[in-house]
Amino acid sequence: MEPAQVSVTALAEHFGVSRQALSTLLNGNANLSADMAIRFEKAFGIKADTLLRMQTTYELAQAREHEQDIKVEKFAKAA
Repeated sequence: MEPAQVSVTALAEHFGVSRQALSTLLNGNANLSADMAIRFEKAFGIKADTLLRMQTTYELAQAREHEQDIKVEKFAKAA
């Protein structure tokens, strides 16, 4: 958390989560949960809704990169 000049350990303690959980999120190895988004909102003032929309946008962009591998046909309702 260089811009805020706070250590991951200190922020994890402030959030009431494990250092490992926060580190995993910050290193991009876990997705942002609603619970964690609320913690960021309470600590830094950025709305949880905004953070979760950003997370969803990122996840969709990642999925679109391999969209051609997803083999699903349009569902046609039987007559």
